[in-house]
Amino acid sequence: MFNWFQRLLPKTSDFFAMFEAHVATLVAAADAMGKMVERGTADPALVAEINGREHEADEIIRSVLTSVRRTFLTPFDRGAITSLIGAMDDSIDEMQDTARAISLYELAKFEPEMREMVAIIVEQADLTAKAIPMLRDITRNGSHIHDLTERLVQLESRADVVHAAGLKKAFQAHSGNPMQFMVAREIYKHLERITDAFEDVANEIDGIVVDHA
Repeated sequence: MFNWFQRLLPKTSDFFAMFEAHVATLVAAADAMGKMVERGTADPALVAEINGREHEADEIIRSVLTSVRRTFLTPFDRGAITSLIGAMDDSIDEMQDTARAISLYELAKFEPEMREMVAIIVEQADLTAKAIPMLRDITRNGSHIHDLTERLVQLESRADVVHAAGLKKAFQAHSGNPMQFMVAREIYKHLERITDAFEDVANEIDGIVVDHA
């Protein structure tokens, strides 16, 4: 009975293509955040771009989860697949939350530390986009993948330093206006969560490399 059921299942699904499609949404959303900071305003078109990319990512993760259930042979453990795509999806979810906060508070000025954190996020997205396709051949690319994930973790550590400096500066600048400080703190919190999410992606990728290289 079980053998008959197995024959009905697709033997493989192109999880690599789905990972790569998802990471493309991360890069696009991060680039939109970068443009928002460059323009110094919560441009509704850029907010809409980030929202649209998040919706695309949702469709992709649903496809991945469906394929994991239906596919008999997977390139990695099912848990590794769902954990990786989940961490990637957390990254774009956090970007969407950040864009919504910027729009809600009608932020018209991005402090230098905010700009630096967004630049870090853009770089993290680009590094992730380089690492994900390399999972197609872990044996050959294991060392290079590790170099990329190590850089992702280093960037998160740098973001922590920038986040702390930005908060301190905001507290000093807005000591007489608690509301403005609260807004700045909220934006910094969201930006930090994005960098943390990318570190989680790096850790999931490293786990796959360790298990399969």
